[in-house]
Amino acid sequence: MLLVLGDSLSAAYGMPRNQGWVSLLERRLEESRRPWRVVNASITGDTTGSGLKRLPQLLELYRPQCVIIELGGNDGLQGKPLEAIRANLSAMIRAVRAADGHAVLVAMRIPPNYGEYYVGGFERLFGELAEAEGVALLRFNLEALAATEGLMQADGIHPAPQAQEMMLDALWPALNAELLQLEQGVPLGP
Repeated sequence: MLLVLGDSLSAAYGMPRNQGWVSLLERRLEESRRPWRVVNASITGDTTGSGLKRLPQLLELYRPQCVIIELGGNDGLQGKPLEAIRANLSAMIRAVRAADGHAVLVAMRIPPNYGEYYVGGFERLFGELAEAEGVALLRFNLEALAATEGLMQADGIHPAPQAQEMMLDALWPALNAELLQLEQGVPLGP
């Protein structure tokens, strides 16, 4: 079982859910006869705080072997303290680990108008946290999507359906490596 705990980027905001990158991931795994069932527990507008509150029930209900944590963007857009974001993400990683699961983290970015200090600290915290917790760090390439006409929705924030495969392709190499190791029973992380 692979659980995706995310926000609007993973909840397929502004499009049918079956067009989002998580549904495309599920199809890719099914077509290659990989042993993963994918559950998308993403909610538009979700933050690290609300994700942390929802996680224990999700872990109990689904007992996932792997959890993709794609949260933090809304925290950054709301200007929440960086230490609170870091603490919430760390607590989620540790909760997954305590439930005998494996967490992977998706790095998030925010617009530059939040100031160099906050934006820089926000973007660094994902890499620092992944290293400290010994988890893989996955990255979307949203800047490239935003720079290409027709790949973003009218709001300029959310990727369009045409961009979803590219989002998955950006995550795939690192995610696939993690899933292959889990399939082969190779211990990952601390």
